[in-house]
Amino acid sequence: MSKAVVFSSYGGPEVLETIEIEEPHAGAGELRVRVRAAGVQPFDTMVRRGAVKGYVEVTFPQTVGNEFAGVVDEVGEGVTGWEVGAEVIAFTTMNACGEVVAVSADQVIAKPPAMPWEEAGVLSVCGQTAHIALSALKVGEGDTVLIHGAAGGVGTMAVQLARAWGATVVGTASERNHDYLRELGAIPVTYGHGLVERVREVAPQGVDAALDAASRDAIAPSLELVEDRERVGTIGDYLGSRQYGVAMLGGTRTAERLAELAELYTAGGLRIHIQRAYPFSEAARAHREVETGHVRGKVVLVAD
Repeated sequence: MSKAVVFSSYGGPEVLETIEIEEPHAGAGELRVRVRAAGVQPFDTMVRRGAVKGYVEVTFPQTVGNEFAGVVDEVGEGVTGWEVGAEVIAFTTMNACGEVVAVSADQVIAKPPAMPWEEAGVLSVCGQTAHIALSALKVGEGDTVLIHGAAGGVGTMAVQLARAWGATVVGTASERNHDYLRELGAIPVTYGHGLVERVREVAPQGVDAALDAASRDAIAPSLELVEDRERVGTIGDYLGSRQYGVAMLGGTRTAERLAELAELYTAGGLRIHIQRAYPFSEAARAHREVETGHVRGKVVLVAD
């Protein structure tokens, strides 16, 4: 048996509990990883609340978490290139927050030796989401891109990727996060009433693309600023995307994409900010903090 964080009914953070489950083993084509750290995303809290019923299927008791890092302790049949003891970063679906996790070997990359476990545990979801979104918006050299929610998990990654790809970045955030965004290379602006005018003031050259990583009240001002509607998109505002006819940005996570992010980190081009780390036994507190909507960077769970 092994421990895992689960919920057995929809509800608030208090429905999360740590229980004993049947210990998973690496099947054909899989690795089993002893988890050292696992990220917490807003999406995890939405699934737990039942906010995406019909979109995400759950089976109670339902495990949680979509990204993790740890040490390989079992290699499945047919897997080559990996050995017990390898330090890895991986992604999965609603199954990351446990003592051990079995995962397909094509969803795993080597952890950069200098990357701390807490940072490794949160790289995959937000990093790949930002990469997929910016690629869909065709952000590149010479562009000016507006990123809403720029100090959050996806926003932090998107700012740095866009800068690495040669773009000028204007990022929305509360004033307490403006210095943080400057450190990442973005031009900060305060969100809320008057945003369009503030953006035009700092970006008189115009805005070529806009990414809504905040999922609230961001699409309408983006359409005022960006001429090409196809270069405006959101990662979470489902209703707004339908109302305004802009893209819901998503795609397939891959080990190749994750490896590119790890390489950028190793080269010094990607910074990962951890707001707070909690032990797995305090997963409810971690979910509660993420649900405030005011996380700078990421919240992570670490092995007790």
